[in-house]
Amino acid sequence: MAPFMRHRLNSSTAVAVEPMPRFAFAFDIDGVLLRSSAPIPGAVTALEYLHNNSIPFILLTNGGGKHESTRVAELSKKLGVPLTEENFVQSHTPFKQLVEGSDTVESLKDKTILITGGDGEKCRKVAEMYGFTNVVTPTDILMAYPSIWPFSLAVDFTAVQGHRPLPTNVDHTNPSKSLKIDAVFVFNDPRDWALDLQIILDLLLSKDGVLGTVSEKNGDPSLPNNGWQQDGQPKLFFSNPDLFWATNHHMPRLGQGGFQASLRGIWAEMTGGAELLRTVIGKPYPETYKYAERVLNKHRVQMLGGNGEVKKKVSRLERVFMVGDNPESDIRGANEFESPHGTEWTSVLVKTGVYSEGSKPKYAPKVIVKDALEAVKWALREEGWSGVVD
Repeated sequence: MAPFMRHRLNSSTAVAVEPMPRFAFAFDIDGVLLRSSAPIPGAVTALEYLHNNSIPFILLTNGGGKHESTRVAELSKKLGVPLTEENFVQSHTPFKQLVEGSDTVESLKDKTILITGGDGEKCRKVAEMYGFTNVVTPTDILMAYPSIWPFSLAVDFTAVQGHRPLPTNVDHTNPSKSLKIDAVFVFNDPRDWALDLQIILDLLLSKDGVLGTVSEKNGDPSLPNNGWQQDGQPKLFFSNPDLFWATNHHMPRLGQGGFQASLRGIWAEMTGGAELLRTVIGKPYPETYKYAERVLNKHRVQMLGGNGEVKKKVSRLERVFMVGDNPESDIRGANEFESPHGTEWTSVLVKTGVYSEGSKPKYAPKVIVKDALEAVKWALREEGWSGVVD
């Protein structure tokens, strides 16, 4: 491999030997760059170095709940480096593709979708900014149909204040004119697990996604999956499989993966062990890494290819260093991903988040280092760069 651009980590001026790095970085956020809302020591220095020396990187997180434009503005301020939507992928970013549809899912742009997760109206607004036109929340359903959940007095009143009228009334006695849900998206960690679980279960048991109906095919042993989810029920999408995530609490806290596990457990009890048919994205799933690599390659071309009339030919991306704190998402995903372009993904585990120092990771990284700054230094040595930090 040809030598690359080399210079000191504490300098903002680079002397080019080979001006185009053939490697890049992908960073998780929570537990790697931030703990709660505060930068982890060394993270800012690491990102400043990459930014100042035109080394491409993206932030690849299983977090979400806000639109990408809002998140990058907040993160730029906290981390002290300019970020854009072009180098940022959060858990639900790939859902954008389903507005126009995919190879396996028809366009959902004008379909009625249920969005759950996050604070108040934020996830609904994100979905609408993506291009979905008919978005319903569990609170909308509760306010129009209070008997759907008998403990409605416990509902978050912040969410209640943002509810909207349903596009169609709920009337299970007249299914052809009742509210029909075409897809269910868990955009972010649900705040009211009980209400959300109940409504999602009702829809998974329904006929054609009509709330309040029950499919006659449920439990039919002559059908695939014993008839469960075989009668036009809405497709179910999760954006994040993480059981735990790192906060400012001294122990990891349950995440969206905990909600999914709860739904799976209840579903198994109700159906006698039938499979819960669903689509899960986010790390470690390969579709998320594939999407992230497309974003990274596009960002890299824009960043290294030059501006205006002068364009440079951008070399192939040969290696991505995935820096994360969670062995079961960040590390596993990088280890198992097979790039369609032959790019090598190298996993780097830091000790600042979910991983408990001294334990043996279930999925072994290429290396374990102290923090994000040490991860960058290690990667630069791997790539033949030199640098020191004052």
